[in-house]
Amino acid sequence: MQASPPSKDNMMANYVPIYVMLQLDIITNDNTLKDKAGLEKQLKQLHSAGVDCVMCDVWWGIVESKGPKEYDWSAYKTLFQLVQDCKLKMQVVMSFHQCGGNVGDVVVIPIPQWVRDVGETDPDIFYTNRTGNRNIEYLTIGVDNQPLFGGRTAIELYSDYMKSFRENMAEFLDAELFTDIEVGLGPAGELRYPSYPQNQGWVYPGIGEFQCYDKYLKADFEEAAMNAGHPEWGLPDDAGEYNDNPNATGFFGSKGYLSDKGKFFLTWYSSKLIIHGDQILDEANKAFLGCKVKLACKVSGMHWWYKDDTHAAELTAGYYNLNDRDGYRPIARMLSRHYGAFNFTCLEMRNSEQDAAAKSGPQELVQLVFSAVKREEVLMAGENTLQRYDRNGYNQILLNVRPNGVSKNGPPKLKMEALTFLRLGDALLEKKNFRIFKSFVRKLHADQAYVADPQKYTYVVPLERSKPEIPIEELLKATEMLEPFPFYDQTDMSVGGALNDFIDGLLNMIPFF
Repeated sequence: MQASPPSKDNMMANYVPIYVMLQLDIITNDNTLKDKAGLEKQLKQLHSAGVDCVMCDVWWGIVESKGPKEYDWSAYKTLFQLVQDCKLKMQVVMSFHQCGGNVGDVVVIPIPQWVRDVGETDPDIFYTNRTGNRNIEYLTIGVDNQPLFGGRTAIELYSDYMKSFRENMAEFLDAELFTDIEVGLGPAGELRYPSYPQNQGWVYPGIGEFQCYDKYLKADFEEAAMNAGHPEWGLPDDAGEYNDNPNATGFFGSKGYLSDKGKFFLTWYSSKLIIHGDQILDEANKAFLGCKVKLACKVSGMHWWYKDDTHAAELTAGYYNLNDRDGYRPIARMLSRHYGAFNFTCLEMRNSEQDAAAKSGPQELVQLVFSAVKREEVLMAGENTLQRYDRNGYNQILLNVRPNGVSKNGPPKLKMEALTFLRLGDALLEKKNFRIFKSFVRKLHADQAYVADPQKYTYVVPLERSKPEIPIEELLKATEMLEPFPFYDQTDMSVGGALNDFIDGLLNMIPFF
């Protein structure tokens, strides 16, 4: 897909729209819109601040809770109508995961009970670690093509859901309310394995654990090893536990990941994830074919242990990224055939804010990923990982969305397609925070006024059919590590620093500010 188009107004090509995430439970577990009047007031505040769009999860566990193919979209229709009435656009997420158990989850919304019931007799439908602990927040990719759900495969469950969304939301699609449809591809909606679940005891900066010990993925690996001429190879049994550091394990500390067996396993493990994403995005493309929307997928910013040779946290999550191997370009290359956007997290993080013992490198990670995505000619988008409303965080985001600054002569060399911001709530709307936030929105827009029509700053075209499938061997050719594109040290669109914070403190004492 092409990057943002040149505009008659050259500065408009620098405009980065902001999508503010709605509350996780804005649609309740009993499928009703929560506090409509209160939300309407908040949406109007966002619109007055120049916000372009809001984002919400469309929870599988709510919409299809009553039974297979018994979809109830009524609460979401009410929400979408309200957003439309408040003159905002929407990004929606097809959320096939459980809410609860991950960083920032404040409510629990499980996947449908009738799906979990299948797991009562076949618990291997869930991701499983080496010791046999099951993770019920998302179905294992081992059952993607297994007809275990009333004769349907997991892929068919997701496909039918998206088709029903299109059929039931035709009026909003026709009205071009939705700018993006992000397709949930794993835990927290991210294309990854659930390698670091808080509800199983993980704490930062643990390396996490591989999640491929259900019977379906084990059988798949055994077949792959047999076909490779190594039937004696098994899944790792020395990769440690959730809260280990790399050196405490044989697989990482003793360089097992660099052995032929280790390389074979990691290639298989990461490739299964890419194929999983490719299959579901292909179904999403078919479901929304012809609609004026962009598809997107989210990839997690696994920044801890990035500066360790092992990149252990990335590897357990399914990102086979090493100092000499690019684990992100193959994902971007896969995404390129679906005209999709690559949405990456941790844009607000700076190295200096991280614990040195975690060997964290969020700034280098964002730079590597942005470069990889750009080289595959895929749209790049991003979001912050943690809720924060300070100038340092905003300035880091502003640097990452336009790493080489604003261009006064047309599109900048590097620019993100959009920023998704975490999250709408009382903290954001607090007087001081909201004042800084409005300045942040203005800087995302490159000091230009809010623009209601997305066609002024991006291409809005009917979604075309995905290009032919790219063989995994071709995708893996993109693992060659290339020098990342240079980034500025600081943004040229700053929201200010310590002096501005001091002034804010004074203004906060004045009632009418």
